[in-house]
Amino acid sequence: MTAAHADLVEVRCPSCGTRNRVPVAAAGSPRCGHCHAPLPWAVTAGDATFDAVAVQARLPVLVDLWAPWCGPCRMVSPAVEQLATELAGRLKVVKVNVDEAPAVAARFAARSIPTLLLLWHGETVDRIVGALPARELGVRVRAALDRIEPRP
Repeated sequence: MTAAHADLVEVRCPSCGTRNRVPVAAAGSPRCGHCHAPLPWAVTAGDATFDAVAVQARLPVLVDLWAPWCGPCRMVSPAVEQLATELAGRLKVVKVNVDEAPAVAARFAARSIPTLLLLWHGETVDRIVGALPARELGVRVRAALDRIEPRP
């Protein structure tokens, strides 16, 4: 994923490999322009953009509060990105650098990083502090998603 424009990110479709430009904030969830498969939706937000990008999202949002100097944050980041791909169409991932977004960090009382929050309609439904192993993180996020939007 690379930045294509301030309000867009470039995402390669995991199904067909097509490059797509996806808005950081939008109603619904992104789909591939070629094969129409759900696309992973992982974006960044800061103090000025957090509400539009995360709180107003119509999908559940996994917020990753992190910092570039944090070793455990770098360890959990690939698992968070993988969840964006595995749960495409069900989950939006929003990464927030706490050094650049101190108001968001304070809003969620992030005293330790990484702190992962699962938001649904702007409300925190789960909070994970520290770096969980990828498998355990996936189990926890899926269980929270199933609680807030049960699958048939």
